[in-house]
Amino acid sequence: MNPRTSNVVWLVVIVAIGLNLSPLMGAILPATGLSFRGASMLTGLPVVAMGVCAFGASALTRAIGNARGVAIGLVAIVVACAVRLFAGNAAALIASAAIAGTGVAIIQALLPGVMKTRFVARLPFAMGLYSASIMAGGVLGASITPGVASRGPWQAGLAFWALPALVALAVWLMLMRADALPRAPTARRAAPARSLFLNRRAWTLGIFFGLVNGGYTSVVAWMPAYYQQLGRGVAESGRLLAMLTLFQASSALLLPMAAVRFGRGKDQRPWLALGLVAPLAAPIAVVALLGGGLGGVFALTLVLTLDHADDHELAARLVAFVLGVGFVIAALAPVVVGIVRDVSGGFSMSWTMLAASLVAMIALNVVFGPQSYARALHQRDGAQSGGPRRA
Repeated sequence: MNPRTSNVVWLVVIVAIGLNLSPLMGAILPATGLSFRGASMLTGLPVVAMGVCAFGASALTRAIGNARGVAIGLVAIVVACAVRLFAGNAAALIASAAIAGTGVAIIQALLPGVMKTRFVARLPFAMGLYSASIMAGGVLGASITPGVASRGPWQAGLAFWALPALVALAVWLMLMRADALPRAPTARRAAPARSLFLNRRAWTLGIFFGLVNGGYTSVVAWMPAYYQQLGRGVAESGRLLAMLTLFQASSALLLPMAAVRFGRGKDQRPWLALGLVAPLAAPIAVVALLGGGLGGVFALTLVLTLDHADDHELAARLVAFVLGVGFVIAALAPVVVGIVRDVSGGFSMSWTMLAASLVAMIALNVVFGPQSYARALHQRDGAQSGGPRRA
Protein backbone atom coordinates (compact mmCIF):
# COMPACT_ATOMS: atom_id res chain seq x y z
CA MET A 1 0.00 0.00 0.00
CA ASN A 2 1.56 3.31 -1.09
CA PRO A 3 1.89 6.08 1.55
CA ARG A 4 -0.87 8.31 0.12
CA THR A 5 -3.43 5.49 -0.06
CA SER A 6 -2.32 4.29 3.36
CA ASN A 7 -2.94 7.70 4.94
CA VAL A 8 -6.37 7.95 3.34
CA VAL A 9 -7.36 4.52 4.68
CA TRP A 10 -6.08 5.38 8.15
CA LEU A 11 -8.11 8.63 8.11
CA VAL A 12 -11.27 6.80 7.00
CA VAL A 13 -10.91 4.30 9.83
CA ILE A 14 -10.19 7.08 12.34
CA VAL A 15 -13.42 8.80 11.23
CA ALA A 16 -15.29 5.50 11.56
CA ILE A 17 -13.95 5.10 15.09
CA GLY A 18 -14.96 8.66 15.95
CA LEU A 19 -18.50 8.02 14.73
CA ASN A 20 -18.74 5.14 17.19
CA LEU A 21 -17.77 7.17 20.25
CA SER A 22 -20.73 9.52 20.77
CA PRO A 23 -23.84 7.36 20.20
CA LEU A 24 -22.88 4.95 22.96
CA MET A 25 -23.58 7.14 25.94
CA GLY A 26 -26.77 8.96 25.11
CA ALA A 27 -29.57 6.44 24.73
CA ILE A 28 -29.71 4.58 28.04
CA LEU A 29 -32.07 6.98 29.80
CA PRO A 30 -35.58 6.03 28.61
CA ALA A 31 -35.37 2.57 30.20
CA THR A 32 -34.14 3.69 33.63
CA GLY A 33 -37.28 5.37 34.92
CA LEU A 34 -35.24 8.07 36.65
CA SER A 35 -36.30 11.67 37.13
CA PHE A 36 -34.83 14.25 34.75
CA ARG A 37 -32.41 15.49 37.40
CA GLY A 38 -31.42 11.94 38.31
CA ALA A 39 -31.04 11.10 34.63
CA SER A 40 -28.70 14.04 34.11
CA MET A 41 -26.54 12.75 36.96
CA LEU A 42 -26.59 9.24 35.49
CA THR A 43 -25.49 10.66 32.14
CA GLY A 44 -22.47 12.17 33.86
CA LEU A 45 -21.33 8.93 35.51
CA PRO A 46 -19.94 7.31 32.31
CA VAL A 47 -18.12 10.57 31.54
CA VAL A 48 -16.51 10.43 34.99
CA ALA A 49 -15.52 6.82 34.22
CA MET A 50 -14.00 8.04 30.95
CA GLY A 51 -11.96 10.62 32.83
CA VAL A 52 -10.72 8.16 35.46
CA CYS A 53 -9.82 5.55 32.83
CA ALA A 54 -7.97 8.12 30.76
CA PHE A 55 -5.44 8.54 33.58
CA GLY A 56 -4.47 4.87 33.19
CA ALA A 57 -4.05 5.04 29.43
CA SER A 58 -0.34 5.90 29.69
CA ALA A 59 0.38 2.59 31.41
CA LEU A 60 -1.49 0.80 28.64
CA THR A 61 0.57 2.65 26.04
CA ARG A 62 3.83 1.59 27.67
CA ALA A 63 2.64 -2.01 27.93
CA ILE A 64 1.26 -2.65 24.43
CA GLY A 65 1.46 0.59 22.40
CA ASN A 66 -1.12 3.10 21.19
CA ALA A 67 -2.44 1.15 18.19
CA ARG A 68 -3.04 -2.06 20.15
CA GLY A 69 -4.61 -0.03 22.93
CA VAL A 70 -7.10 1.48 20.46
CA ALA A 71 -7.97 -2.07 19.36
CA ILE A 72 -8.69 -3.02 22.98
CA GLY A 73 -10.92 0.03 23.31
CA LEU A 74 -12.88 -1.04 20.24
CA VAL A 75 -13.28 -4.54 21.68
CA ALA A 76 -14.77 -3.01 24.85
CA ILE A 77 -17.23 -0.97 22.77
CA VAL A 78 -18.30 -4.01 20.74
CA VAL A 79 -18.84 -6.05 23.91
CA ALA A 80 -20.74 -3.25 25.65
CA CYS A 81 -23.09 -2.74 22.73
CA ALA A 82 -23.66 -6.45 22.19
CA VAL A 83 -24.49 -6.96 25.88
CA ARG A 84 -27.23 -4.35 25.59
CA LEU A 85 -29.20 -6.68 23.34
CA PHE A 86 -29.91 -8.78 26.42
CA ALA A 87 -30.13 -5.95 28.97
CA GLY A 88 -33.51 -5.88 30.64
CA ASN A 89 -32.99 -3.49 33.54
CA ALA A 90 -31.25 -0.29 34.51
CA ALA A 91 -28.41 -2.09 36.32
CA ALA A 92 -27.42 -4.00 33.18
CA LEU A 93 -27.56 -0.82 31.11
CA ILE A 94 -25.39 1.04 33.59
CA ALA A 95 -22.87 -1.82 33.58
CA SER A 96 -22.73 -1.75 29.79
CA ALA A 97 -22.29 2.02 29.91
CA ALA A 98 -19.32 1.56 32.24
CA ILE A 99 -17.71 -0.90 29.81
CA ALA A 100 -18.41 1.44 26.89
CA GLY A 101 -17.04 4.39 28.86
CA THR A 102 -13.83 2.47 29.46
CA GLY A 103 -13.49 1.70 25.76
CA VAL A 104 -14.21 5.28 24.74
CA ALA A 105 -11.72 6.58 27.32
CA ILE A 106 -8.96 4.29 26.01
CA ILE A 107 -9.57 5.31 22.39
CA GLN A 108 -9.85 9.03 23.06
CA ALA A 109 -6.68 8.95 25.13
CA LEU A 110 -4.57 6.83 22.74
CA LEU A 111 -5.82 7.65 19.24
CA PRO A 112 -4.35 11.20 19.28
CA GLY A 113 -0.95 9.58 19.90
CA VAL A 114 -1.42 7.43 16.80
CA MET A 115 -2.37 10.52 14.83
CA LYS A 116 0.61 12.46 16.19
CA THR A 117 2.90 9.72 14.83
CA ARG A 118 1.26 9.18 11.44
CA PHE A 119 0.07 12.67 10.50
CA VAL A 120 2.91 14.86 11.74
CA ALA A 121 2.60 17.33 8.85
CA ARG A 122 -1.22 17.40 8.78
CA LEU A 123 -2.10 16.98 12.43
CA PRO A 124 -4.66 19.86 12.66
CA PHE A 125 -6.57 18.48 9.66
CA ALA A 126 -6.53 14.93 11.02
CA MET A 127 -7.53 16.06 14.51
CA GLY A 128 -10.29 18.27 13.14
CA LEU A 129 -11.65 15.40 11.05
CA TYR A 130 -11.54 13.09 14.07
CA SER A 131 -13.26 15.65 16.35
CA ALA A 132 -15.94 16.33 13.76
CA SER A 133 -16.62 12.60 13.42
CA ILE A 134 -17.15 12.29 17.19
CA MET A 135 -19.72 15.08 17.09
CA ALA A 136 -21.37 13.77 13.93
CA GLY A 137 -21.69 10.44 15.74
CA GLY A 138 -23.97 12.14 18.23
CA VAL A 139 -26.31 13.18 15.42
CA LEU A 140 -26.27 9.69 13.94
CA GLY A 141 -26.98 8.17 17.34
CA ALA A 142 -29.97 10.44 17.92
CA SER A 143 -31.28 9.73 14.41
CA ILE A 144 -30.61 6.02 13.93
CA THR A 145 -31.08 4.54 17.40
CA PRO A 146 -34.82 5.40 17.75
CA GLY A 147 -35.52 4.14 14.22
CA VAL A 148 -33.87 0.78 14.88
CA ALA A 149 -35.63 0.48 18.24
CA SER A 150 -39.01 1.20 16.66
CA ARG A 151 -38.68 -1.90 14.46
CA GLY A 152 -38.04 -4.28 17.34
CA PRO A 153 -37.20 -4.36 21.04
CA TRP A 154 -35.65 -1.18 22.41
CA GLN A 155 -32.47 -3.12 23.21
CA ALA A 156 -31.88 -3.53 19.48
CA GLY A 157 -31.51 0.22 19.03
CA LEU A 158 -28.65 0.24 21.53
CA ALA A 159 -27.04 -3.02 20.42
CA PHE A 160 -27.02 -1.85 16.78
CA TRP A 161 -23.85 0.13 17.42
CA ALA A 162 -21.90 -3.08 17.94
CA LEU A 163 -21.96 -3.58 14.14
CA PRO A 164 -20.10 -0.43 12.99
CA ALA A 165 -17.73 -0.79 15.95
CA LEU A 166 -17.01 -4.39 14.87
CA VAL A 167 -16.31 -3.26 11.30
CA ALA A 168 -13.99 -0.50 12.56
CA LEU A 169 -12.19 -3.05 14.75
CA ALA A 170 -11.70 -5.48 11.87
CA VAL A 171 -10.28 -2.81 9.53
CA TRP A 172 -8.11 -1.37 12.31
CA LEU A 173 -6.55 -4.80 12.95
CA MET A 174 -5.91 -5.26 9.23
CA LEU A 175 -4.21 -1.86 9.04
CA MET A 176 -2.06 -2.66 12.06
CA ARG A 177 -0.91 -5.89 10.41
CA ALA A 178 -0.37 -4.56 6.89
CA ASP A 179 0.86 -1.04 7.60
CA ALA A 180 2.66 -0.73 10.91
CA LEU A 181 3.02 2.72 12.40
CA PRO A 182 6.41 4.35 11.81
CA ARG A 183 8.69 4.67 14.79
CA ALA A 184 9.08 8.20 16.10
CA PRO A 185 12.65 9.58 16.35
CA THR A 186 14.13 9.35 19.82
CA ALA A 187 17.35 11.33 19.44
CA ARG A 188 15.98 14.68 20.64
CA ARG A 189 13.86 13.44 23.51
CA ALA A 190 13.93 15.79 26.47
CA ALA A 191 13.48 14.47 29.98
CA PRO A 192 9.83 14.84 30.95
CA ALA A 193 8.56 15.86 34.34
CA ARG A 194 8.51 13.09 36.92
CA SER A 195 4.73 13.20 36.92
CA LEU A 196 2.23 15.27 35.01
CA PHE A 197 0.29 15.55 38.27
CA LEU A 198 3.09 17.89 39.40
CA ASN A 199 3.08 20.00 36.25
CA ARG A 200 1.13 23.26 36.20
CA ARG A 201 0.80 23.41 32.41
CA ALA A 202 -0.72 19.92 32.30
CA TRP A 203 -3.31 20.97 34.90
CA THR A 204 -3.95 24.24 33.06
CA LEU A 205 -4.61 22.39 29.79
CA GLY A 206 -6.82 19.86 31.58
CA ILE A 207 -8.93 22.55 33.24
CA PHE A 208 -9.17 24.46 29.95
CA PHE A 209 -10.34 21.33 28.12
CA GLY A 210 -12.74 20.51 30.95
CA LEU A 211 -14.38 23.93 30.83
CA VAL A 212 -14.87 23.61 27.06
CA ASN A 213 -16.50 20.22 27.41
CA GLY A 214 -18.39 21.27 30.52
CA GLY A 215 -20.01 24.00 28.45
CA TYR A 216 -20.91 21.44 25.79
CA THR A 217 -22.33 18.83 28.18
CA SER A 218 -24.31 21.51 30.01
CA VAL A 219 -25.81 22.89 26.81
CA VAL A 220 -26.69 19.42 25.50
CA ALA A 221 -28.25 18.40 28.82
CA TRP A 222 -30.24 21.55 29.52
CA MET A 223 -30.78 23.55 26.32
CA PRO A 224 -33.89 21.55 25.28
CA ALA A 225 -35.41 22.05 28.76
CA TYR A 226 -34.58 25.75 28.57
CA TYR A 227 -36.40 26.23 25.28
CA GLN A 228 -39.32 24.13 26.45
CA GLN A 229 -39.54 26.37 29.50
CA LEU A 230 -39.82 29.29 27.06
CA GLY A 231 -42.79 27.59 25.39
CA ARG A 232 -41.07 25.79 22.51
CA GLY A 233 -42.20 22.26 21.66
CA VAL A 234 -40.18 19.12 22.22
CA ALA A 235 -39.63 18.59 18.48
CA GLU A 236 -38.50 22.18 17.95
CA SER A 237 -36.04 22.07 20.86
CA GLY A 238 -34.71 18.78 19.46
CA ARG A 239 -34.12 20.41 16.08
CA LEU A 240 -32.22 23.23 17.76
CA LEU A 241 -29.99 20.67 19.47
CA ALA A 242 -29.36 18.95 16.14
CA MET A 243 -28.45 22.33 14.60
CA LEU A 244 -26.04 22.95 17.48
CA THR A 245 -24.32 19.62 16.82
CA LEU A 246 -24.13 20.27 13.07
CA PHE A 247 -22.36 23.61 13.54
CA GLN A 248 -20.18 22.09 16.23
CA ALA A 249 -18.97 19.31 13.93
CA SER A 250 -18.39 21.75 11.05
CA SER A 251 -16.36 24.09 13.24
CA ALA A 252 -14.33 21.22 14.71
CA LEU A 253 -13.24 20.33 11.17
CA LEU A 254 -12.76 23.82 9.71
CA LEU A 255 -11.30 25.93 12.54
CA PRO A 256 -8.09 23.86 12.97
CA MET A 257 -7.57 23.99 9.20
CA ALA A 258 -8.07 27.77 9.21
CA ALA A 259 -5.59 28.07 12.06
CA VAL A 260 -2.95 26.30 9.94
CA ARG A 261 -3.66 28.22 6.76
CA PHE A 262 -3.98 31.70 8.21
CA GLY A 263 -2.29 31.34 11.59
CA ARG A 264 1.23 31.85 12.90
CA GLY A 265 2.86 28.46 13.22
CA LYS A 266 1.81 26.58 16.35
CA ASP A 267 0.28 29.62 18.04
CA GLN A 268 -3.37 28.61 18.52
CA ARG A 269 -4.27 31.46 20.87
CA PRO A 270 -6.03 33.82 18.40
CA TRP A 271 -8.17 30.96 17.07
CA LEU A 272 -8.99 29.64 20.53
CA ALA A 273 -10.05 33.16 21.51
CA LEU A 274 -12.22 33.40 18.37
CA GLY A 275 -13.96 30.17 19.25
CA LEU A 276 -14.53 31.29 22.83
CA VAL A 277 -15.86 34.70 21.84
CA ALA A 278 -18.43 33.21 19.45
CA PRO A 279 -20.84 31.98 22.16
CA LEU A 280 -20.60 35.36 23.89
CA ALA A 281 -21.25 37.38 20.76
CA ALA A 282 -24.98 36.69 20.64
CA PRO A 283 -27.81 35.41 22.85
CA ILE A 284 -28.07 31.74 23.69
CA ALA A 285 -30.71 31.33 20.98
CA VAL A 286 -28.03 31.64 18.31
CA VAL A 287 -27.09 27.98 18.49
CA ALA A 288 -24.93 28.23 15.39
CA LEU A 289 -22.40 30.45 17.16
CA LEU A 290 -22.61 28.40 20.32
CA GLY A 291 -22.03 25.11 18.50
CA GLY A 292 -19.36 26.58 16.24
CA GLY A 293 -17.41 28.05 19.14
CA LEU A 294 -17.52 24.98 21.35
CA GLY A 295 -16.78 22.55 18.51
CA GLY A 296 -13.84 24.52 17.16
CA VAL A 297 -12.25 25.00 20.57
CA PHE A 298 -12.64 21.27 21.35
CA ALA A 299 -10.54 20.32 18.31
CA LEU A 300 -8.04 23.15 18.72
CA THR A 301 -7.45 22.28 22.39
CA LEU A 302 -6.44 18.75 21.39
CA VAL A 303 -4.11 20.15 18.71
CA LEU A 304 -2.69 22.59 21.26
CA THR A 305 -2.06 19.76 23.71
CA LEU A 306 -0.28 17.60 21.12
CA ASP A 307 1.82 20.57 19.97
CA HIS A 308 3.32 20.86 23.44
CA ALA A 309 5.54 17.79 22.88
CA ASP A 310 7.50 16.70 19.81
CA ASP A 311 8.02 13.27 21.33
CA HIS A 312 4.92 11.18 20.59
CA GLU A 313 5.10 9.21 23.86
CA LEU A 314 5.12 12.33 25.99
CA ALA A 315 2.36 13.84 23.82
CA ALA A 316 0.23 10.74 24.39
CA ARG A 317 0.79 10.96 28.16
CA LEU A 318 -0.19 14.61 28.15
CA VAL A 319 -3.36 14.01 26.10
CA ALA A 320 -4.39 11.20 28.45
CA PHE A 321 -3.90 13.45 31.47
CA VAL A 322 -5.77 16.37 29.88
CA LEU A 323 -8.67 14.10 28.91
CA GLY A 324 -8.77 12.65 32.41
CA VAL A 325 -9.05 16.05 34.08
CA GLY A 326 -11.33 17.40 31.37
CA PHE A 327 -13.88 14.60 31.39
CA VAL A 328 -14.29 14.75 35.16
CA ILE A 329 -15.01 18.48 34.94
CA ALA A 330 -17.32 17.93 31.96
CA ALA A 331 -19.30 15.33 33.91
CA LEU A 332 -19.79 17.62 36.90
CA ALA A 333 -20.74 20.75 34.93
CA PRO A 334 -24.31 19.78 33.90
CA VAL A 335 -25.02 18.59 37.45
CA VAL A 336 -23.94 21.98 38.80
CA VAL A 337 -26.07 23.74 36.17
CA GLY A 338 -29.06 21.60 37.18
CA ILE A 339 -28.58 22.42 40.87
CA VAL A 340 -28.27 26.14 40.13
CA ARG A 341 -31.41 25.96 38.00
CA ASP A 342 -33.34 24.25 40.81
CA VAL A 343 -32.19 26.82 43.37
CA SER A 344 -32.79 29.88 41.19
CA GLY A 345 -35.96 28.65 39.45
CA GLY A 346 -34.65 29.48 35.97
CA PHE A 347 -31.69 29.15 33.67
CA SER A 348 -30.48 32.78 33.63
CA MET A 349 -27.99 32.28 36.46
CA SER A 350 -26.75 29.03 34.91
CA TRP A 351 -26.07 30.66 31.53
CA THR A 352 -24.38 33.60 33.28
CA MET A 353 -22.13 31.14 35.09
CA LEU A 354 -21.20 29.44 31.82
CA ALA A 355 -20.54 32.82 30.17
CA ALA A 356 -18.22 33.72 33.06
CA SER A 357 -16.29 30.50 32.50
CA LEU A 358 -15.81 31.46 28.84
CA VAL A 359 -14.43 34.85 29.85
CA ALA A 360 -12.03 33.11 32.24
CA MET A 361 -10.90 30.79 29.45
CA ILE A 362 -10.22 33.73 27.13
CA ALA A 363 -7.96 35.19 29.81
CA LEU A 364 -6.29 31.83 30.43
CA ASN A 365 -5.68 31.39 26.71
CA VAL A 366 -2.97 34.08 26.83
CA VAL A 367 -0.46 31.75 28.55
CA PHE A 368 -0.45 29.20 25.71
CA GLY A 369 2.36 30.79 23.70
CA PRO A 370 4.37 28.31 21.58
CA GLN A 371 7.64 29.61 23.03
CA SER A 372 6.56 28.32 26.45
CA TYR A 373 5.76 24.74 25.40
CA ALA A 374 9.11 23.04 26.06
CA ARG A 375 9.86 24.94 29.27
CA ALA A 376 6.39 24.41 30.73
CA LEU A 377 6.17 20.70 29.97
CA HIS A 378 9.68 19.38 30.51
CA GLN A 379 10.38 21.10 33.81
CA ARG A 380 8.83 20.02 37.06
CA ASP A 381 6.89 22.64 38.99
CA GLY A 382 8.49 23.81 42.17
CA ALA A 383 12.04 24.70 42.95
CA GLN A 384 14.80 22.95 41.06
CA SER A 385 17.01 25.97 41.52
CA GLY A 386 15.47 27.24 44.72
CA GLY A 387 12.46 29.02 43.31
CA PRO A 388 9.19 28.41 41.45
CA ARG A 389 9.14 28.15 37.70
CA ARG A 390 6.62 29.82 35.46
CA ALA A 391 4.33 27.57 33.41
